[in-house]
Amino acid sequence: MRYSVRQVASFAAVTVRTLHHYDKAGLLTPSARSRAGYRLYDESDLARLQQILFYRELGFSLDEMTTILEDPQANALDRLRARQRQLAEEITRLQRLAEVAERAIEVQQTGVSLTPEERFEVFGEIRFDLSYATERQLKWADSAGQREAMARAAAHSKEDWRRLMAEAAAWRARLLDAYDAGEPSDGARAMDLAEEHRRHVTRWFTSCPPDMHRRIADDFVADPRAFALVVPPSQQRPELAAYLGKAVHANASRTETGAARDVPEAQDSQVPQDLQHSYDSQDSQEER
Repeated sequence: MRYSVRQVASFAAVTVRTLHHYDKAGLLTPSARSRAGYRLYDESDLARLQQILFYRELGFSLDEMTTILEDPQANALDRLRARQRQLAEEITRLQRLAEVAERAIEVQQTGVSLTPEERFEVFGEIRFDLSYATERQLKWADSAGQREAMARAAAHSKEDWRRLMAEAAAWRARLLDAYDAGEPSDGARAMDLAEEHRRHVTRWFTSCPPDMHRRIADDFVADPRAFALVVPPSQQRPELAAYLGKAVHANASRTETGAARDVPEAQDSQVPQDLQHSYDSQDSQEER
């Protein structure tokens, strides 16, 4: 029995155009044509089409399908195993994307609870890159420090954010002054600024021991999105991220050896007393 192109298209749930394309490509040439020139397919053609659709579903190209179907010596099993590995990798990639989407939702839901107008008013040039925030959430999802930081950020009021950002801006101005004045990155002034930043993180987000502060600084150097959270692009200087990174590393070593001197508390900002008490308690724990 023979079938018209429209009948086969209906059987196989493909379009007539697809069957025409397979014919032109030499992948599926109908066994006969009618007197009027219309394509006619027999049972062997339908069996071949079923194989084609199977390989197509697995992602094989037309050339690969032609090789497998036309050459009896072609090692279809090896090709199938290779495709299985590719599909497994694709499944892993898609699972990762699904996880990224899930974390992005979490970041949006547990992030800064301000309206767009309030964000612009409070943060000014500082912009939170969602892709960076999501990557951090993925990387540190199992970290108690990351969970604490996210929870505390979500709990900050608009006034908390005002104070936090005022404190950060005053610190940033002193950092730029030190850099522009040529202060060495391992000098006392730069290390004191690094220590201020460490205490700022502890005060507003999560306890930040020296080793964690090193990782944060390394992130500043490696990822411009991270450094833009502390110094917006319009205020950045060449090698400023590296300068701060070296200062943080030098201060971390100083702190770990017990050589750290008293550093003045954050200037030009008002720190709530309850947060200051929490910070003092955390600092005393680190010194034990």
